[in-house]
Amino acid sequence: MGCFLCPREPTNKPSSLHHNSKSIIRCDRTTHHHHRPIADKVKAVSNVNVKKEIISPKSNGLSPELQALNLEGKIPIDGKVNDLNRAKSFSFGELAEATGHFRPDCLVGEGGFGKVYKGYLKRTKQVVAIKQLDPDGHQGKREFVVEVLTLSMADHPNLVKLLGFCAMGQHRMLVYEYMPLGSLENHLYDLPAGRKALDWNTRMKIAAGTARGLEYLHDKIKPPVIYRDLKCSNILLGEAYHPKLSDFGLAKVGPSGEDTHVSTRVMGTYGYCAPEYAMTGQLTFKSDIYSFGVVLLELITGKQAFDNSRPPKQQNLVSWARPKFKDRKRFSEMADPSLEGQYPVRGLYQALAIAAMCVQEKPHMRPAIADVVTALNFLASQKYDPRHQISPSKPKSMTDHQHHHHDHTLLDVNLSDSDGSGTHLNNSGTDRSENEGSNSDVSDRSAYDEEN
Repeated sequence: MGCFLCPREPTNKPSSLHHNSKSIIRCDRTTHHHHRPIADKVKAVSNVNVKKEIISPKSNGLSPELQALNLEGKIPIDGKVNDLNRAKSFSFGELAEATGHFRPDCLVGEGGFGKVYKGYLKRTKQVVAIKQLDPDGHQGKREFVVEVLTLSMADHPNLVKLLGFCAMGQHRMLVYEYMPLGSLENHLYDLPAGRKALDWNTRMKIAAGTARGLEYLHDKIKPPVIYRDLKCSNILLGEAYHPKLSDFGLAKVGPSGEDTHVSTRVMGTYGYCAPEYAMTGQLTFKSDIYSFGVVLLELITGKQAFDNSRPPKQQNLVSWARPKFKDRKRFSEMADPSLEGQYPVRGLYQALAIAAMCVQEKPHMRPAIADVVTALNFLASQKYDPRHQISPSKPKSMTDHQHHHHDHTLLDVNLSDSDGSGTHLNNSGTDRSENEGSNSDVSDRSAYDEEN
C-alpha cells in the first residue's frame, strides 16, 4: 500500500488492501528508473531550503512531528502503540493463524511497506485484511505509527476502518476491514476479460465519496490532516462500490494558527504530486486538492495519472488534459472510451470543470474541499439513464439533468481561459453557456453526508 521508495514487483492477484507499483518522489533518495524525467526535475530542486524531518535516536524512529501528535500521551517514547480508540491489539500468533501462517494463496497484495493477506479472525468472526510490515522497509515504523494514530482518531464512512494492530517484538501488522472489490485502480486499468468497465453513475459516486473522505480529514477531524497520498490505488471499494480512503502512512497534521504550510520532504506518487509541493516541499491542504483533481481526471478519462508508455507530451495526465480544457469542442475526446458514449454531456462538462479547478497550477486558485463535495454530491445525485441519452453533438437539447425531483442551480462552467485560471464553479450564479440548458438550485451538501 501507499507510496514506496523501491516498489517490488506486484503480484498478479487483485488486492483488497492492494499492492502498489508506482514510485515515490523523494528529494533525498534515488527514485525508480522508469520515471527519470520527473526524478530529474525533483533532483534539480533538491537544494531548495526545505525543513527536513529529523529522526531523533531518542525517539526510537519517531520524528519530532510524530511526538507532537502525542496529544493525549497515547504514543509512548518507545514507539509502541497502546489502547488507541477502537483498535484492538492482536498477537502475532493470532494473525498468523488467521492467514494460515501467511500462506501464499492468502496473499492479496504486495508493496514497499510489506505484504497484505486476507484472513479470518476467530475472535471477532471477521474476514479481514492484514498488512504485514517489512522489517527491512525504510521508515516502516514511522508509517506504522502514523497510520495507527490517524485511523484511531478517525471515524467516517469513507475512511477504511482499522480494526487492530500487532506490535510484538519486531512484528508490526495492521488489521483492516476487508474491502471485497479491491482498489479503484483495479477497476479502471487493465481490466481482465469479462469485467465490465465502471459506468458513469458509479464513477461519480466514487468521486463524491472520495471527496467526502478528504473533507473529513481537512475540515472535521481534530487536528486536521493532510492526506498526502491520494491516488486510485489508495481508494478501496466495498459493496456497491462504496469508496474508502486507505493508507495513511504519509499523513501530516496540517498547518495551524498563522502557518500557511508544513515544510517536509517531498514524498508522493508520480502524476499526483502538486507542482508547488514537488518544487518547494511546502505542503498545504491544496496539495491534496490537486491530487484529488488528478483522480477525478482518471475517473473521467480512464487514463493513468502518469504513463511512460504514452508519447512524451501525453505521459502526464494533467499536461495532456490542459490544452483540451480550453476547447469545449474537445471535451468529448476526454471521456473514457470504455464508457462507449454512455454519459450525460452536461455531467461530463461539469465533472471536467471540477477537475480543471482542482489541478490549477496556483494553489490559491484551487477550490476548498467543501466546495468540491457540494459540486460532486450534486453530480452524483443526477442519475444518468442511457435510455434518455442525448447525442454529444447536440448539447443544446440536453435534458437529462431535469429528471431530478429537485430544482438545482447547475455548476457554472468556464474552461475557456488560456491559462485555465477562469475555471470555476458558481453554485449561486447562472449558467453562461448557450449550450447548457436551464438552471436549478444546488442541494445542501449535508443531505449527502451519508451514502444512500
